[in-house]
Amino acid sequence: MERSIQQFIERYLSVSFLVHKRGAALMKCELDDITHDQYYVLRYIHKRGMCTSTELADVFAVNKSAITAMTNRLVEKGMIARGKDEDDRRIIALSLTEKGEQWLVETERKVYELVETMMTKLSHEEIE
Repeated sequence: MERSIQQFIERYLSVSFLVHKRGAALMKCELDDITHDQYYVLRYIHKRGMCTSTELADVFAVNKSAITAMTNRLVEKGMIARGKDEDDRRIIALSLTEKGEQWLVETERKVYELVETMMTKLSHEEIE
């Protein structure tokens, strides 16, 4: 393997490890012990506006019981709410609460700052 490619891979792995590790710590410290997985679920719901547990299970490639347990914890923490789907009242739709929206906006800002800090460890050529 070319030396420069090997160096890039090493630096990338170091940075991605740090971002993942510090990102997880950031989320754990922020509010009510939100896990990394819960953070990604909140992001997904935010981007979609509303979704179902089945959709989350499909997107995150986990079984529905795991998603149900996770969404139950997020409901208990006041981050998401369950409601009836407007088109089909048999379907339970998940959406972010005001608390969930506020938490996500603030945490996203901090995550972007963290990634930006980590990216400064790479040269311009490595980033591209």
